[in-house]
Amino acid sequence: MRRILPIALVVLAGCATTSAPPQPAVSVPAAWSEGAKPAQATVPLDWWRAFDSAELADLIAAALEGSPDLAAASERVKQAEAQVRVAGASLFPTLDLGITSVRRDTHPDQGPAINVDTTNGVLSASYEIDLWGRLASGVRAAESSLLVSRYDLETARLTLVSGVATAYFDLLSLRDRLALARENVSTAERVLAVVESRVRNGAATPLDLVRQRAATVSQRAAIPPLELQERQTLSALAILVGRTPVGFDVAGHSVVLLAVPEIAPGLPADLLVRRPDVAAAEAQLLASNANLAVARAALLPSITLSGSVGLASGALFAFGNPATIITGAAALAQPIFDGQRRRAEVDSAAARERELVETYRSAILAAFGDVENAIVATDRNAQQEALQREVRSESSEALRLAEVRYRAGADDLLVVLDAQRTLFQAQDQLAQARLARLQSAVSTYRALGGGWTLPEDAPRVGVR
Repeated sequence: MRRILPIALVVLAGCATTSAPPQPAVSVPAAWSEGAKPAQATVPLDWWRAFDSAELADLIAAALEGSPDLAAASERVKQAEAQVRVAGASLFPTLDLGITSVRRDTHPDQGPAINVDTTNGVLSASYEIDLWGRLASGVRAAESSLLVSRYDLETARLTLVSGVATAYFDLLSLRDRLALARENVSTAERVLAVVESRVRNGAATPLDLVRQRAATVSQRAAIPPLELQERQTLSALAILVGRTPVGFDVAGHSVVLLAVPEIAPGLPADLLVRRPDVAAAEAQLLASNANLAVARAALLPSITLSGSVGLASGALFAFGNPATIITGAAALAQPIFDGQRRRAEVDSAAARERELVETYRSAILAAFGDVENAIVATDRNAQQEALQREVRSESSEALRLAEVRYRAGADDLLVVLDAQRTLFQAQDQLAQARLARLQSAVSTYRALGGGWTLPEDAPRVGVR
């Protein structure tokens, strides 16, 4: 019993320093509210190829290779790997070898000088017995922090790829809108020529001419802002790819040829293992739980074993006729009074853990919201594009009929001007509706984690 009791106390005390991290209370829905089919999510890691653009694939490949932000995130992973090795080293003994040679000259007031030469070589070892799991918990915290950095790297990669795709689509859409704006200028100039001819023949008033000139100038004024946006978007795309904006360009000119993929969102429960940002929040909670165990163990005694073996000689830089010195020691240290510093560290670590529980819950709720919004946007933007296509078709026919009636003198110029404005707006809004569909597809891929999946052996907290 005298032997078993101390062992039992050690085991119980060790268990008291660690506890499972609390699970956030989250109600996981059974299905998405927009009626998406509960099919298995089929998001490939190279999901951007579903848009059928070889140029986009090349840009993303260049971004993954040359992005400074992604390179910085990769270096943070290497730093975390090194910290795991640092924490793991505390579980092993330390060995130090020291050699010193000393010459001491003493000159007394009377008598001859005394010269003493010594050389000592000592091999020392020390080892802290991890009774309460403090060192092991430190390793666990470092490993969880490594997971955070790895998941953050995946999040940065997904953000980069989504940013490149979005910027590329924005650029092509702006080029579509520029082409439409220039086409609208040509249409306005054609109508202006008709008005000038009618004014010369006395069939129209100078007011009609001024009005149509104003409409033509207005269409020309719409081009410079679009050109500015095109240049700014091209520069932003160059930076994402890791290139200087000077001299950078892409060949694509229209979003019309791009495919809009259909995406199966899968079940909401699957989302918890498909989002790297959610996994990072979970790993942060695991790290805080380990840090709490470290803080609790710091309240308990520590035992350190140390020993050394050495040689001592009366020669300088030599071991002639050495004497062997062997020492051994065991040290027990128990915190007595520190102004409640260690207790405050425990309270701080516990509060940090509770904070990260809520952070993890917030990340889960935000992930559900991202997918739900993306599904809604995909459906509504598809409807909007279809309706806007009808508006464009009817507006084009209305302008044609208005020009015919104006040439025949059946209507005045105001009807033509109104038809022009309606058509120009319909064309521009159709281009933006197509862009919105492409952007919602990118948002859906990103909300679903971009094809990433949590490794099966990764530590989990889960939800309740």
